[in-house]
Amino acid sequence: MSLKSINKEIQEIKMTKLLFFAGSARSGSLNQKLAQRAAQIAQDKGADVTVIDLKDFQMPLYDGDLEMAEGLPENAIKLKKLFIEHDGFYIASPEYNSSFSALLKNSFDWISRPHEKDETPLSAYSGKVAAIGSIAPGALGGLRGLVPLRMMLGNIAVHVVPNQAAISFGFEAFDDKGELKDERHLQMLKASIDQFVQTAQLLQ
Repeated sequence: MSLKSINKEIQEIKMTKLLFFAGSARSGSLNQKLAQRAAQIAQDKGADVTVIDLKDFQMPLYDGDLEMAEGLPENAIKLKKLFIEHDGFYIASPEYNSSFSALLKNSFDWISRPHEKDETPLSAYSGKVAAIGSIAPGALGGLRGLVPLRMMLGNIAVHVVPNQAAISFGFEAFDDKGELKDERHLQMLKASIDQFVQTAQLLQ
């Protein structure tokens, strides 16, 4: 076996698996575009990326009585499995009233619940790495909504990297190919994803 083949096998073994999604299910969501662009950057850095749409994992509003009667919804189990299988996740989070979306909170609430005997607490989150970002029509780029999101993730044992991207004036931010027009925005996103990928690799 050649040295090149050995190096390729080592690289494949250590390939980091990262999940990308937006906290919005709206068709044409700016944050879905941001998640897609972030995933492409991570893939270019050698990560194994999976991009999902939370619209494909619809669940009822979390209700402890419903959980007691019926257990976790099928989509909650599917989504939790994806989180467990990946080393980390990236959230492009829209700002709703200075916080993050109800869709995102509900998804996180459901998959925080155990559904198997002897399941490790917070199995979808504990020890995982996350990066967060946002894009919004206004001048702050959804920055205010990232504060409570970062706090919540830290409280459920997720390592959230310091670098983040909050991209302002979102309706004008992308070109027809899905690329960020402003080089400063692009470099901010790349810095966040670079830190994300590196941290996930170190903690594997």
